[in-house]
Amino acid sequence: MDVPIQGYEIETTRYQIGTVSYQIRTLRDRRQFSDPDGCAERIGISSASWPLFGVVWPAGLALAEEMSRFPITGKQILEVGCGIGLPSLVLQQRGANITACDYHPLAEEFLRQNTDLNGLAPIPFFNAPWLEPTLELGRFDLIIGSDVLYERNHPTLLAGFLAGHAKPTCQILIADPGRNRCGEISAKLTSQGYGCTEMHLECGEPLKPSQRGHLLNFVRCHVPS
Repeated sequence: MDVPIQGYEIETTRYQIGTVSYQIRTLRDRRQFSDPDGCAERIGISSASWPLFGVVWPAGLALAEEMSRFPITGKQILEVGCGIGLPSLVLQQRGANITACDYHPLAEEFLRQNTDLNGLAPIPFFNAPWLEPTLELGRFDLIIGSDVLYERNHPTLLAGFLAGHAKPTCQILIADPGRNRCGEISAKLTSQGYGCTEMHLECGEPLKPSQRGHLLNFVRCHVPS
């Protein structure tokens, strides 16, 4: 039986990603909300949004599958808005140089428990709101994220955050389940010097109808002056 984490009922589900099977602990009920010390109110997370970090969403599964075969040699990689962090776990299992970040207070604990559960070394984690760059986080060759555009202001906040953490030559991969803000983030990153390609992504869950999502691939090649 799964032991609750900080008062939340959890469940463990096995996911097959590539050739590897992962056990992942998530929230049992997506409506759970407990905030006895007022943390959610202080950082501006509503009771409806609070549990969303603790779920493996279809776009996260699709990004994790992509990371199971993506070239990683020599790359410093960052997952933004990692939530449960399944793509980060896949990369850690492959021996990648992976760092994860999120601003939800419980994300780090769930990520740590899932690395332990799968016999992996801890993944460096930073609490990193998108309002401004987190100086100690550094800059990266590859930045990934899934389902990170669900609020109206997310494209603007994310683009600003990425500008502070992308190396001059950088690739950004965003898996999106078909929301209507892909054009906004594409325009903002194009203005930062990225070229963009897009492919359709199947974001279906087992036993549920699939959704046609998008994998946005942004590449910026720095040309020395």
